[in-house]
Amino acid sequence: MTDKQNICASFVKAQQGFAPALKSATNPHFRSKYVQLDACIEAVIDALHENGIALMQRTFEDSTGVTVETVFIHESGQFLEGGRLHVPAGKQDPQGYGSALTYARRYSLMAACGIAPEDDDGNASSKAPKSQPTPSELAMEWIGALDGAQTLDELKKLFAQAWQATKQNKAVKQHYDNLKSKFEGEQA
Repeated sequence: MTDKQNICASFVKAQQGFAPALKSATNPHFRSKYVQLDACIEAVIDALHENGIALMQRTFEDSTGVTVETVFIHESGQFLEGGRLHVPAGKQDPQGYGSALTYARRYSLMAACGIAPEDDDGNASSKAPKSQPTPSELAMEWIGALDGAQTLDELKKLFAQAWQATKQNKAVKQHYDNLKSKFEGEQA
């Protein structure tokens, strides 16, 4: 008997019960759907537990982002490690590290379990292209994105993208100016 025989046999059985990870969230910046971390966990956790396997995700010290490793622990004490995944933090603040951690946990889990989103990029590219939003719809989407800014710097970066994407839409500029004044008033 090898030192991983129990967990390997149980993991094979568990994997047969994995469900697809459903894309249920929408990214307003790219008008695309994506899989949230909880959907990834829901796709595998019952089958893992039914086969005596616990799921753990360890983090490692990292000054530029987040490093995560998915580990499966069998009731026999045996374990499988999925390998470390590093994701750089987009911003060097708690929100940036939190976003990187969620992203790393999601992709580490999907890679370690061998699951993919229910509609991967290959399938999406074979579908008929979606109709382009009208200029006013695009402006409203970017206004919504600007509302999500947490800092003045984030607002400025989003506005630069929105200004270009909307071909200098005046409603987007007015909304940006209002939000910018609000942020500057809070800093005073």
